Amino acid sequence: MLSDANFIEVFLNMPMELCEARDAKGLYKLARTGKIKGFTGIDDPYEPPVNCEIEIQQTDGICPPASAMAGQVVSYLEDKGFLQYQ
Repeated sequence: MLSDANFIEVFLNMPMELCEARDAKGLYKLARTGKIKGFTGIDDPYEPPVNCEIEIQQTDGICPPASAMAGQVVSYLEDKGFLQYQ
């Protein structure tokens, strides 16, 4: 629905173990027991993005704090002129 110029893809490139450890709703556990079907990365294939604008990764095996990840996105948006301050 958006033009390519207005769509920014952010890829949180984190290991599956981290995603499962932070899963407050227990969705991964339900998917692993078969109670949820078609769960990406469990019984449905996961395809990482090919050309994302922003990729956020762990550094030395440590997930950055949320504020740092948000800062990376905000910096990108500022650099590309999406955020205008008055």
